[in-house]
Amino acid sequence: MAFSTIDSFSSSTWRIETATGSHKFTVNKHSLTKGFGGGNHVQSGVFTVGGHEWAIRYYPDGRAHITRIYPDGSYGRSYESDVGTGNVSIYLTHLSDTSGDAKVAFKFHILDKNGSTLSTSSVEVPVTLKDSKSSLGWERIMSRGDFEGKFVDEDDRLTIRCTVTVLKSPHLRVSKTRSVASLQVPKPPPSDLHQHLGELLESGEGADVAFDVGGETFAAHRCVLAARSPVFRAELFGPMKEKTMQCIKIEDMDAAVFKAMLHFMYRDSLHQLEELTTESPTSMLQHLLAAADRYGLERLKSICEGELCKDIDVSTVATTLALAEQHRCRELKDACFDFIDSPDTMIAVMQTEGFEYLTISCPLLKELVEKID
Repeated sequence: MAFSTIDSFSSSTWRIETATGSHKFTVNKHSLTKGFGGGNHVQSGVFTVGGHEWAIRYYPDGRAHITRIYPDGSYGRSYESDVGTGNVSIYLTHLSDTSGDAKVAFKFHILDKNGSTLSTSSVEVPVTLKDSKSSLGWERIMSRGDFEGKFVDEDDRLTIRCTVTVLKSPHLRVSKTRSVASLQVPKPPPSDLHQHLGELLESGEGADVAFDVGGETFAAHRCVLAARSPVFRAELFGPMKEKTMQCIKIEDMDAAVFKAMLHFMYRDSLHQLEELTTESPTSMLQHLLAAADRYGLERLKSICEGELCKDIDVSTVATTLALAEQHRCRELKDACFDFIDSPDTMIAVMQTEGFEYLTISCPLLKELVEKID
């Protein structure tokens, strides 16, 4: 299924705020609560959570009824014959008269004298208490005797903690519909990776290999060279890697050409060739193209080929054509043929020193003559 282009968008977020509080209720001289009878309670001080007043009610001999909580969050009383006959209960009671309904979740903890939790009970699904004095709680925990033996400490003290979470009114936030065309998406800055790598080359920091080229030494980083050149990868990391990694000697290459090649491998751009040598830019480009082909730098080779195509004249066309043939540069070769498009131009080219080198390749010379016949 194809999706249409999105011209605008909007969003919405449903949120509900909550307020949580905790109250610790301690019953000292617990033994004095004996004989309270079912339905009678000891009440904590009033505490406030979420704008509502609450209290903990402890029933030493249980209540006269229990409360059923239904799946929809509603609740109701259920009278049963075994309630109020000595089973301990603890309740959370909503005391507020004017604050309205309270949607609440809560948890009871019974503590020992060190404040460690011995037992817990909770209502995790929020329940709405609709009126003052409404109560929900932990019913029929166990018989009073068992309860005292387990929870009342040696100082005749019972400690209950209740954590209450009140849910406030939910609200929906809807954003304005916006046109995609109106969005002002910040444009990321251009990549500066080449700048950082170039600075690394110039500083020599972390260099782990050196090259001796025409009597000059160049420090470099094996990982950078291997990532850029399959030839260097084989020489530096492959089975035929150089045995002496301290300094590798490069034959048949000028130092200026190697420096320009290193510059490209780190910065991905051509060096200002006039700054490297007194040779003509065309001669440097020819040598750099040969070096790029030697080390498998296809992008550098293509750049050199394009620059040489724009700088063909009578004095350079013969050597450039021989170079194009030797290094399989089809576009450069065609550009040379296009330049030598007449017998007069051919005669002028034949007077140059480069033509002598060109004649070494007889098939190429024959192809050239056929082009201008």
